[in-house]
Amino acid sequence: MTGRDIDSAQKLEAVFTKLRHLSQKAKEEPELQFTSLAHLLTVELLGEAYRLLRKDASPGVDGQTAREYEEELGKNLRDLHGRLREGRYRAQPVRRVYIEKEDGKKRPLGIPTLEDKIVQKAALLVLESIYERDFLPCSYGFRPGRGAQDALNEVYRAIVFGKVNYVLDADIKGYFDNIVRKQLMEFIQQRVKDRSLLRLISKWLHVGVVEEGRLLPTSKGTPQGAVISPWMANVYLHYVLDQWVEDTVKPRMRGEVYLIRYADDFIVCFQYREDAERFSRVLGKRFAKYGLELSEEKTRLLAFGREAESGWRRTGKDKPGTFDFLGFTHICARSQKGRFTVQVRTARKRLQRAMRRVSEWCRNNRHLSVAQQRAALNQKLRGHYGYYGRRSNYARLRQLYEHTEKTWHEWLSRRSQHRRLPWSQFAAFLKRCPLLPPRITQAGYVYG
Repeated sequence: MTGRDIDSAQKLEAVFTKLRHLSQKAKEEPELQFTSLAHLLTVELLGEAYRLLRKDASPGVDGQTAREYEEELGKNLRDLHGRLREGRYRAQPVRRVYIEKEDGKKRPLGIPTLEDKIVQKAALLVLESIYERDFLPCSYGFRPGRGAQDALNEVYRAIVFGKVNYVLDADIKGYFDNIVRKQLMEFIQQRVKDRSLLRLISKWLHVGVVEEGRLLPTSKGTPQGAVISPWMANVYLHYVLDQWVEDTVKPRMRGEVYLIRYADDFIVCFQYREDAERFSRVLGKRFAKYGLELSEEKTRLLAFGREAESGWRRTGKDKPGTFDFLGFTHICARSQKGRFTVQVRTARKRLQRAMRRVSEWCRNNRHLSVAQQRAALNQKLRGHYGYYGRRSNYARLRQLYEHTEKTWHEWLSRRSQHRRLPWSQFAAFLKRCPLLPPRITQAGYVYG
């Protein structure tokens, strides 16, 4: 390590020391407004932000790739820092692309330029040091040290160990596209009063998008795909939903209430039906104040929990419904010891999507060597098991495994112009070079 590297590492550690101090101040003084933050966007923090970014992501409107930028990384970061310090930094429009959703519709995704990603990531490191002290435990999405598996564990804990009998499965229409920017900035200013940082945030909100070569202005929402966008979305729902439920709703409810939220995907669990119905009536009005709307087709209240399951077993009527959350269908069940539990299955649409992607990959890559195909398919299976490998979901994992096995056999058979590959021969090959079998990767709670 050179002297310059040592100096840079020491300066970066000094910045992180200041961020830890910020975090402590935020914890001790929840009403404090921070007026001096932009100076923390040092060359070293920009370098750390660059290190944390994906280097294989698609370029923005300027076409600049990480490989090109890294050729003179130090010089480029110093130049970027100078533009930030002198007020010459200009945020670029995001490049809009569309990705396919599970229902076949297209979802817009914005791709910022590399330098915008770097500055946003550095700003995020500063802002998280404050807001991680403010965000509530019910929020799990896009937060350091928290994730979807933690949210799923909390659903299980609340329903199995709490007094939950009803679940409100809610869906917000086009959440990221309908955030009211003026209200978002007002929320942010409850904690951040640094004018330079606020100007940066405002720039990222108002840069517009480039689609098919045309610059399109946008008047509301946050740019999906931007590094800073999930944080903005969390700030908005922290004030609109999380804090409101904690400070206003829960004290007025007769029984237990649990909110579990991952970004804009959330459920609310209740002990009593009257509490659930009362909340359902006011939630739409609350959202309307902030430009948001619940989807009537996808939002529903269902009996779910210990009482619903035992009532069905006793009478044979009104079988408990199911709900999907974070890619899993949640089901009332009994463990092997006869105790009430909640089991999960890969949601039908997610499983179908995974199978379809395997089929498409096998078709599009049938000319690769068998060894390359096997390696790629195992990588796909490993990734799927990594997320969906919960204890009660083994059967659905097996379905994907068997589909992959069958599909691969079909496409290998088509490689030969003479005869179909006998299954016995393929099975013998799998014994020597197996596909990755289903495996439980998420310990979570013990289902049974």
